[in-house]
Order: sequence, then C-alpha cells, then structure tokens
Amino acid sequence: MSEFTVQNIRVEEADILTCVHLSREIPEFVGPPEEEEYRRRLEGVPHLILVAYFGKRPIGFKVGYQREEYFYSWMGGVLPDFRRLRIAEKLAKRQEDWARAEGYDSITFKTRNQHKAMLIFALKNGFDIIGFREKESVTTNRILLRKAL
Repeated sequence: MSEFTVQNIRVEEADILTCVHLSREIPEFVGPPEEEEYRRRLEGVPHLILVAYFGKRPIGFKVGYQREEYFYSWMGGVLPDFRRLRIAEKLAKRQEDWARAEGYDSITFKTRNQHKAMLIFALKNGFDIIGFREKESVTTNRILLRKAL
C-alpha cells in the first residue's frame, strides 16, 4: 500500500457479485447476504451499487435502494487494510449526491450496537438516531439513523 493515496481511489457503479465477494472479506459481517438476497432487494426498485477501487482492486462498497419514500443504505463496508483513509466517506458522499439528484430527501440505514465505528461515522457525517429495535442481545440491538439531504 506504499503507493496509496486518496487520489488513487476511484468510486464507480458496479455489480452485485463484486459486493458479495467483498463482503466475505469484511470480518464484521457474519454470514453476509448472498447474490440472491441482493437481487431480491434490488429487483424492480431504484438502486445504486458503488464500489471503491485501488487500482483494479475492489476495496469497499455501498449498496442502497428505494424503500418507501426514502433511500435506504443497506450494505457497505471497507476492507480492514484500507480503513481510516476516508473511503467510507467517499462512498457515502457519492451515494448522497446520487440520491439527492434522484429526488430523495433523506437516506436511512440501520446498524448493530456492536458496530461502534459505524455509529461514530454516521453521527460525524450528519445522521440522526431516529429509532431503536431491541434484539436478542445488547450487541445485536439495531439503531436506526437518518440524514436529511
């Protein structure tokens, strides 16, 4: 990664399989969704699939789709070796710009309580906590967040 610079990162629209393969390399994802789940959620609704590349290597992704009146940011992550380099921020900005251009007035997502870095990222980037869903354990409780565009 010695030649790494943020300028070497490009974000492009991509395909489901790239996201499926990337998600298997993200240690926080236990049993990440397979291709069929992506297809089920994205079929027939406006959606956006983004992948960040370092050279030809995919290093992060973000997938979202229309849900009711808002845009739902469903899945995303960055490979551990490329974290803290503003790649998630770059993906989120591109998703927000697209959603705004498509006429959405907000982006919503949920995360698990155990993903503290994601919560911090969301709060630092203008998301508000709008709800909470209790699950089997404190760590798997869901926190719902929304950002006005």
